[in-house]
Amino acid sequence: MIGIILALISGALMSIQGVFNTEVTKNTSIWVSTGWVQISAFVVCIVAWFFTGRESIEGLLQTQPKYMLLGGAIGAFITYTVIKSMGSLGPAKAVMIIVISQLLVAYLIEVLGIFGVEKVGFDWKKLFGMILAIAGVVIFKWE
Repeated sequence: MIGIILALISGALMSIQGVFNTEVTKNTSIWVSTGWVQISAFVVCIVAWFFTGRESIEGLLQTQPKYMLLGGAIGAFITYTVIKSMGSLGPAKAVMIIVISQLLVAYLIEVLGIFGVEKVGFDWKKLFGMILAIAGVVIFKWE
């Protein structure tokens, strides 16, 4: 149950963050806004680290494979693409397409068992669900 609650909070926060970042971009530039997001997130993480267990950062050097350390760099491009998509599509349409893209890629990662994720079997019901989600976006965008 806690996983569902946290996922709902995460989705809500992502939508709010996307709107905030898009507004900041209107007063600055895309890379200034994206940089601010990354710097402010870094500061929050450092403060949280001081108030929590203060685990050793040496584990970063032990992380294998090394490409797993690219999450922050990917985060910069996530911020960039969210800002640009929300600016051109609006929050609701952008988030629907973003979520469908997340579902597709996450399912492919699971089915193919890449990046160290446990491989799962292909399920036609899940593919049908994905097609329904895409149909939902088409219906939502239909004017």
